[in-house]
Amino acid sequence: MTQENVTIKAPEFRSAQFEIIGASPYVQLRFSQKARNVMRENMTSGQKAKRGKAREPRNFESEFDGAMYLSSDGWRGIPAPAFRNGMISACRIVNFKMTLAKLSIFIEADGFDAVDGTPLVKIVGEPEPFESLVRNATGVADIRTRAMWRDWSAKVVVRWDADQFNITDVTNLLSRVGMQVGIGEGRPDSKASAGLGFGLFTLKGS
Repeated sequence: MTQENVTIKAPEFRSAQFEIIGASPYVQLRFSQKARNVMRENMTSGQKAKRGKAREPRNFESEFDGAMYLSSDGWRGIPAPAFRNGMISACRIVNFKMTLAKLSIFIEADGFDAVDGTPLVKIVGEPEPFESLVRNATGVADIRTRAMWRDWSAKVVVRWDADQFNITDVTNLLSRVGMQVGIGEGRPDSKASAGLGFGLFTLKGS
């Protein structure tokens, strides 16, 4: 019986910070805490409690505030997984295995959402309300209030497995996210549609 020795190399990770500049508006819509509470109330009270219940007037300003991620330190942010998922998705363009990218690319968070702990990258810019007409799953028309940043920027710290990527690979992959994939609502790589061209960006200095 032949005995084989398996040698596993220690992981070697590197990181770099990239400053990105928005090339198109970034639009955000999170599942608000109020919507969570309403859903929980309906689940605990059952269908009978809903019959004859008066419909509360909508507060669009409150919906706008609830559409954004807010860190425990009080600043607004972009979910860090948006960049990681975008880079993994961009691997399809260059024929790199997405399964390897999932284990090789990570985004360092600047902080965490005050409500659900989502890792966040701090966004620089001023948001404004953005209302769009949509159809719910039932086909009923609705107005959805989102937050839009027309002019925005961020500093994204990427950490990667040096056995899989080098600095040039990571730079080009993130650049492809900014030019082809996008982040947030209405991005070109949206699962629900072909997007609206939102969430595109360029790398400063490139």
